[in-house]
Amino acid sequence: MTRPSGGEGDEEGFLGTLSTPPDGEWTEKALHHGARFGLLLLLALSVTLFFPPTPGLEVSRFEVGVVADEDVIASIPFGVPKNRDELEREREAAAAAVPPTFEARPDAVEEMSGQLQRFFRSVEVAAEEEEPDPAVAGLMADLGIPATPGQRARLRDPATRQLLARVAEQAVQTLLPRGVMDEGLRLDPAQTRILVVEPDGTERYILRDSVLTNREFLQASSDLLPAAASSEVDELLRLALIRHMTYSLRYDAASTDRDRDAARRAVPTTKANVLQGEAIVRANQQVGESEVERLQAYEEALRAQGRLEETGFGTVPFLASVVLNLLLLGVFGVFLFFFRGDIYGNFRWLILQAALVMAFMGAAGILARNHLPAELLPIAFVALAVAVLWDGRVALVLAAVLTAVVGAQVPFQSVHAWLPLFAGGAAAALSVRAVRRRAQTWIFIALIAAAYLGVLVTLGAVMGRELPRIATAWSFAAGNTVVSAILAMGFLPVFEWFTRITTDQTLLEWADPNRPLLKRLSMEAPGTYAHTINVANLSESAANAIGANGLLCRVGVYYHDVGKMLKPHFFIENQPGGRNPHDKLKPATSASIVREHVTEGIRLAREAKLPQVLIDFIPEHHGTQEISFFYEKAKTEMGEEELDPELFQYPGPRPRSRETAIVMLADTVESATRSMQEPTRERIRELIDMLVDGKIQARQLDEAPLTLRDLGIIKDAFEKVLAGVYHHRIDYPHTRHLTHTGNGGAGGSDGAGGEGTPVAQGPLPDPSPGSPVPSDPGAAPGDIAPNTPKADAGSSDGESLGVRDSLLGTVARAWSRRASDQTTPPRNSEPGRREPGARETATREPGTQQTGTQQTGTRETGTRGAPLPEPSLFPPDAFGVEAGEEDGRESASVPRSHSQDAPNRDDRDDRDGRRDGESDGESDGVEGAPGQGEDRA
Repeated sequence: MTRPSGGEGDEEGFLGTLSTPPDGEWTEKALHHGARFGLLLLLALSVTLFFPPTPGLEVSRFEVGVVADEDVIASIPFGVPKNRDELEREREAAAAAVPPTFEARPDAVEEMSGQLQRFFRSVEVAAEEEEPDPAVAGLMADLGIPATPGQRARLRDPATRQLLARVAEQAVQTLLPRGVMDEGLRLDPAQTRILVVEPDGTERYILRDSVLTNREFLQASSDLLPAAASSEVDELLRLALIRHMTYSLRYDAASTDRDRDAARRAVPTTKANVLQGEAIVRANQQVGESEVERLQAYEEALRAQGRLEETGFGTVPFLASVVLNLLLLGVFGVFLFFFRGDIYGNFRWLILQAALVMAFMGAAGILARNHLPAELLPIAFVALAVAVLWDGRVALVLAAVLTAVVGAQVPFQSVHAWLPLFAGGAAAALSVRAVRRRAQTWIFIALIAAAYLGVLVTLGAVMGRELPRIATAWSFAAGNTVVSAILAMGFLPVFEWFTRITTDQTLLEWADPNRPLLKRLSMEAPGTYAHTINVANLSESAANAIGANGLLCRVGVYYHDVGKMLKPHFFIENQPGGRNPHDKLKPATSASIVREHVTEGIRLAREAKLPQVLIDFIPEHHGTQEISFFYEKAKTEMGEEELDPELFQYPGPRPRSRETAIVMLADTVESATRSMQEPTRERIRELIDMLVDGKIQARQLDEAPLTLRDLGIIKDAFEKVLAGVYHHRIDYPHTRHLTHTGNGGAGGSDGAGGEGTPVAQGPLPDPSPGSPVPSDPGAAPGDIAPNTPKADAGSSDGESLGVRDSLLGTVARAWSRRASDQTTPPRNSEPGRREPGARETATREPGTQQTGTQQTGTRETGTRGAPLPEPSLFPPDAFGVEAGEEDGRESASVPRSHSQDAPNRDDRDDRDGRRDGESDGESDGVEGAPGQGEDRA
């Protein structure tokens, strides 16, 4: 979202008054916040009117056998309860059906076996005493085993004891693992299964007949005795087993009771469920017992919710509904107040949001009255519009609030209504991040429809909905999504006009290079246009790095210098080499022309109906900087006392947004770095720091919402981009005679003009008086530089890297072929060295004049109109000369150094040191440096 420029006080009339922040007076604060509360209250009242509380219903007037005179439609879902006796019977039956729970005891075998072994050892010890009978009798009495004298006599017999011990052990080892439970539990005979829980928690159901009771266990143990065994032996075995009985299945009463209670609670209390919107009684049909039961249940459900009034209009429910809606909608208002003060303070924006909410709730009311599905609620329309105009966070919060408001209304209280609604709204709010153009609206539709599908399918699976119902619901949601997206994109221009917001989609439309204003700029001021492209790349990178709107920066830069195309030759990037019209003008006149490009640019932009947010870049990227060169020149000529400083100052205002501040910095940095003779990464960073700090010291960034951290990130972004532009390139042998012609130590070239590296480099000798001199290395395009002899001859401010490199590449390829076919340079000649007296003519962009001489092997052309070796490769005016033109003017060539070494460090230091006392070009607002681009390559 791109906010409109200017303060909120720029609004006029009633909306302007309500959008102006209060200055501390309580009356203004009351008006400011009261208007917003009134808007919120109006929305709450509207929602209540769309969904009025249910008036008094006389459902009890229907009796069995009467004919209904009207339809009775359920406004809420409810269940028809069962009577008490019926419910109790079903609960008892459910509890009885729960099988008893037993704990399995695998250690019962070992435990019972040990007890029996100890028993028989004790009997053996007692039988071996001097008086065995009293000893055995005492032992049996201690153990509580009622043994007769005959049985005690049997126990004194070693053979009998061994038989009993062997059979008892066999019974324990073979019968007990099958499962033995207490017969005295009195289980329900109807239960045929039991639940066995193993020690590890594993549960298994087994047939009750597969386990033994204690009685069955004793009988099976007796069957293990020999057939000849006497009854006394059999009885002794039973007594011993009974005394030491250990059950392998222990009854778990707590678990059984818990399971049965759960079964009782699981019994539904209703015999039928009536859905919201379902007909309870149809008009002109006889009312039966089932209908009466449903009507009575409906009445109780309404009364339980406080929705049933005896007579007349329910004042309390109505007021309660208003308060509820006010609280829910107030959540969004509080969110705006604390977290989005820009939206809260702009009453025009709040009006549009309120209109969207009211339209949505009105559509919801229509759907409810016609019993249409909730999937048709146009949440996507509201969320898309808000997300595109502002951002996805605001749209997401609004979608959540609208979901809560709709879910609080009777017709949409079902989870099947509000959950898909929120999913669709959230998807619409978040999908905006994936779309930049209106032609990509299908992405909105696909993402929102996918969100609806995911929620409907999963919710349907959880709630047990049939697949046909899910498919029908999704078809409604998908159709709603298509219509909502189309309407949102269709109404977006109207919303932009009303809110004065420029969206990314609109910015992309203004970024089209075929726009009339940009087309004119590229044709009438190509140097300015090329400079604009480079600044746009810098600005967008820096803006994205700090989280600002990079697209806004790029498009704003495209139009920031459109005023220059009315008088393009008064600005250095568009001037023919060696001729500067400012040389014949007074400083005040020159400054007026420079200032005029701002006001004329604003006029052209408004005539082209540019959004205000783009127009703001034209004055704000200059701020209130001083046009220092002409000011200093005027002081020298007239004296400081007679000057009006405002005549030599840009009108402003200073940058008031992050984006315009970034463009101010990028405009200066890009221009200055292109004038550097050796743009190493370290020197680039040093220059960036100096220029940005200069803007801070000049207080040009005082009104821009940039932090020191932002400025550090911006510097890093500038450095990264410029280091990539001015990287070192390979110098290919077959183009060395072009890239080094007359060049003392030029950097490597790729034979196509290089990437942002001037072909001609090296210091110039002191010019003759009155000769044009390039500007300061830190000067911006269009700046006027003082006539200092130590300037960078490699500067080509305002040239487009793409245009320049394309032309130089064509020249290099043509001349290399010509050189290889016709002329071979001497083997001992050094690249860039020429014979004394040789003149060179450097190539230049179409539409500009070029001075200097060029050497190709031993062939030279020293005049501007000289024919090229292969003229068919170039248009007749490729070098600013019409076919057959002979104006007789000599090129203003400047002798160059024959040295291939890098420029003298002292000269470089002198040039760099000048920046401390001079302006940085655009930072001073100086335009139209005389002679800039001299000896341009």
